[in-house]
Amino acid sequence: MSLMTAHRILIAVAIAFFAFYAAWEWSGSRAAGGEGGVLRAAVAMAGAVVLAIYFRSLLGGRVPPDRNSGGGHR
Repeated sequence: MSLMTAHRILIAVAIAFFAFYAAWEWSGSRAAGGEGGVLRAAVAMAGAVVLAIYFRSLLGGRVPPDRNSGGGHR
């Protein structure tokens, strides 16, 4: 397993954690009627979205550059 693969796995787990935490805070705030839970849920969901955008940028670099393309030193 390469370092990039391990990084992608950890980012995916972090996205799942943030989404689960947001759902948990949202359901808790609805039961208790507090505004703090809604704010924590919104921040956690924003974190999940930011990490998802970052994860998508990591997927774009899967193909290694072609060594014969002349992109190196001349």
